[in-house]
Amino acid sequence: MTNTQHADQHNLLLIKGLTFLMFLMFAMTTDAVGVIIPEVIREFGLSMTAAGAFHYAPMIAIALSGVLFGFLADKLGRKTTILIGLILFAAACFLFVLGNSFEFFLGLLVVSGAAIGIFKTGALALIGDISSSTRQHTSTMNAVEGFFGVGAIIGPAVVTYLLAAGYSWKYLYAIAGGICLLLVVSALAVRYPQTKTVDSEPVSLKHTLTMMKNPYALGFSLAIALYVATEVAIYVWMPTLLADYNGSAVWFATYALTIFFILRAGGRFLGVWILSRYSWTMVMMVFSLIIFLCYLGTMIFGVNAAVFLLPVSGLFMSMIYPTLNSKGISCFHKSEHGSVAGIILFFTAVAAAIGPLMMGAISDLLGHVMYGFGLATIFAGLLFVGMLYNWIKNPAQSVLNELEESDYEGAAAATS
Repeated sequence: MTNTQHADQHNLLLIKGLTFLMFLMFAMTTDAVGVIIPEVIREFGLSMTAAGAFHYAPMIAIALSGVLFGFLADKLGRKTTILIGLILFAAACFLFVLGNSFEFFLGLLVVSGAAIGIFKTGALALIGDISSSTRQHTSTMNAVEGFFGVGAIIGPAVVTYLLAAGYSWKYLYAIAGGICLLLVVSALAVRYPQTKTVDSEPVSLKHTLTMMKNPYALGFSLAIALYVATEVAIYVWMPTLLADYNGSAVWFATYALTIFFILRAGGRFLGVWILSRYSWTMVMMVFSLIIFLCYLGTMIFGVNAAVFLLPVSGLFMSMIYPTLNSKGISCFHKSEHGSVAGIILFFTAVAAAIGPLMMGAISDLLGHVMYGFGLATIFAGLLFVGMLYNWIKNPAQSVLNELEESDYEGAAAATS
């Protein structure tokens, strides 16, 4: 290996490391909201609906940012877009320390959500630039989301520690802001790979909105929305479902959400190995079937089954989002990866906001949270039907093969 090749390989490892840490960092804040909301209710005397805005508001901001600003990664470049998002996110995080009102904090969450939408679409587009095949793209996406899963474990743990030590939950954001600044400094020093361009319609918001009509963008986005609505049901409403559990597995029920997050994170790293050996369409079909059976078992056998089935479903949920996300993005030229990543992120965040809201409304209307899980079971069933069709017909195979030849051959070697 020549010195140039060694330098390129070292630079590639740095880019991957920064991307992994980026996802871990913002997951610390987004997935800690469930622990923060009870403190916000107590601190400001809010209703559950009002305090729930700490979850819904940033999700909506991420959704709008993804679709409105996703094209920036294709127009301005991955590095510039990531830096803009990270700087905006760091500023919002540090301002938490200065605030004392619910409205101020909610405004900062909206800003941080918009920032996440910007740098996440840049990072998702970057994964295509550093991948030499669609298969490697999917493996890297699973690894990236694995680190997101680790951040989802760390964030709530940090909030719990801060509260136990007598500190405010808002210092979690100061910690995330510090990590974000380190990422900014590191990103400035790293050479990012060149993005392969093709002659097509100029990159713009109009082009992004036009892409939403594309059957591959729409199909993968809808599948991801069904998955997200299924998954979010666990970490938003499972604690409520298990609150009255008094069976023989109280310890398991107490740590059910932590077990779910650990299995989800571990499964994503395991996905790198599984997807290198088995067809992704078959893995998606089998795993979505198991998820559906976990929910169906909860509905048939009640909370005594849910205490085991719902946390364990995290292992089988782990690979679905990053794999579908990867394949959806890979159906487009690399010069469009930022735009399509923004479209998929829009559907992701909208489902994350509306799914639990619909579950809560149905639960309130019918008198028990189990009815909300009935809706989640329908989401899981529809996801399985979609993955069964995908396994039988494999509608994206031809376009993935075509882009494998045109966009990925030797792409990871080119840097600037």
